[in-house]
Amino acid sequence: MARHRPPLSWLRLRQISGREQELLALCRQLLLIGIAFSKGILGRRQPERGNDMEFSVSLSHPPETLGPRDGTVVVGWLLSEARSGVIYFPPTRVRSAEMNKAHAKSASRCPAVINLESRYFEVKCPFDLSLQFVRDKEGRPAVRNLLGDASPVRKKKLTQIIQLTAEPEWRYPDRPTIQLMLPYLFIADEPVYMMQVSPFLHYRAEPLPGTIFGGRFPIHVWPRPLMWAFEWHDVSKPINLKRGEPLFYVQFETLPQDRAVQVVEAQRTEALDEYLNLISGAVNYVSQTFSLFKAAEERRPERLVEPVDRRR
Repeated sequence: MARHRPPLSWLRLRQISGREQELLALCRQLLLIGIAFSKGILGRRQPERGNDMEFSVSLSHPPETLGPRDGTVVVGWLLSEARSGVIYFPPTRVRSAEMNKAHAKSASRCPAVINLESRYFEVKCPFDLSLQFVRDKEGRPAVRNLLGDASPVRKKKLTQIIQLTAEPEWRYPDRPTIQLMLPYLFIADEPVYMMQVSPFLHYRAEPLPGTIFGGRFPIHVWPRPLMWAFEWHDVSKPINLKRGEPLFYVQFETLPQDRAVQVVEAQRTEALDEYLNLISGAVNYVSQTFSLFKAAEERRPERLVEPVDRRR
């Protein structure tokens, strides 16, 4: 006689956790319901009412037990300040400028290349700048605009958009760090991490004399204005930036990783303003702002992304 074995789900129930336990428990409930139907316990005719009994099963699970979402991930972008906003370019998907698709083996037809480019969005430089590192008579570091009177950016505005980090905060004593302040904000209503990286697909005939600081943070919990941070390795050479050239790329990490990303212009709603005020300036009081993500998420509005309706 064959030895009776209990179902595998009952044997493994205590060895697994999370969503698998819930699914196995659900399967057990459905199995018991099926047995009840087969034995006529459920669904039998009720003579005293003269009608068949109606039986329904309603299943409800919290969103976190449903697993990764599918479909396109919508990421919103907007400017933290509307003043002079027309000078800032909207983020655009990275595209190869001149592609040769005539040959079947051309790199421009490679699925891996196409997939990589489709996942990067570029932010263009809004200013024409030529910056030189100097020290004043007291030896304090400073930045000079080499364009002088020919500069499109007024001197008083230059000090608002260019910040030279305090010398004790430099990572290396001989490499100044400067920041180009920008008003770009990226937001999402589901878990999305954004990476800010150098525009490595863009060729510069005159390379920059240093490297760009990258970064990665969750835009669904911690949206904040971006900046272009630069570590100046060779201070004998100027930093030349041209309006319209790629300044940096952003990439969005989703679950699962193969989901498409759509970047849309978003409205600055009252709920978004309140949330930004909640988290803004935290870096001035806390060294490790990542430790605040959980607290911020608990007070986050349900919806932040409200696309702008631009009717043509």
